Amino acid sequence: MAAGDHEGEMRMDHRDSTVPGPGGLRLRRWREADLPALLEAYEDPAMRRWLATQVSGADGAADWLAAQRRGWATGTRFAFAVTDGGRDDASLGNVVLKRPDGDNGRAEVGYWTTAAARGRGVASRALTALTDWAFSEFAEEGLTRLELLHQVDNGASCRVAEKCGYPLARVIPALPPDYPLDGHVHAREAPSAGLSRPAGRRGEAAGTGGGRASGR
Repeated sequence: MAAGDHEGEMRMDHRDSTVPGPGGLRLRRWREADLPALLEAYEDPAMRRWLATQVSGADGAADWLAAQRRGWATGTRFAFAVTDGGRDDASLGNVVLKRPDGDNGRAEVGYWTTAAARGRGVASRALTALTDWAFSEFAEEGLTRLELLHQVDNGASCRVAEKCGYPLARVIPALPPDYPLDGHVHAREAPSAGLSRPAGRRGEAAGTGGGRASGR
């Protein structure tokens, strides 16, 4: 391991890697045992429609997991498996905080949920937990704004964002061929006091496709 990699691992160690969520949800680091569930999740047609990054085959799943580990190690990407707390700990989805530039006070959030998890408020509750964690964990580092991006026709993700306190901030133009339609940017500012309220259970979506360079 190179010296820089070791420093990255040390940075990772002081971050909370298990986060409680509303309604018994728990966010935790992804692990090797999740790879079969990850592959199953990406077989869902809704995932193929809405997510910019796709995962297929054992090698693809392993590469995806390695990318999440690198993100934690470098402090640029913090992905959590969403689980149902005290049950079998199987993954219900993914939430991620991306901070490629930790000095500008902004970060991007994203999520996806498995087909079986939809309609149970998983996306809203998981995004609420991630939002609270992000603003608390990075407050001293100057995080003041979180953004969530999705394709303009993903109405369910619009509703999830708004229920979690992310109103529509702006529309970004299409950029074919990778982004054939306009995109929505929802934004939430850091709270002056307290944490976000638990979100409702309506308006579940498969996930968000993210920004121009986003992958889920």
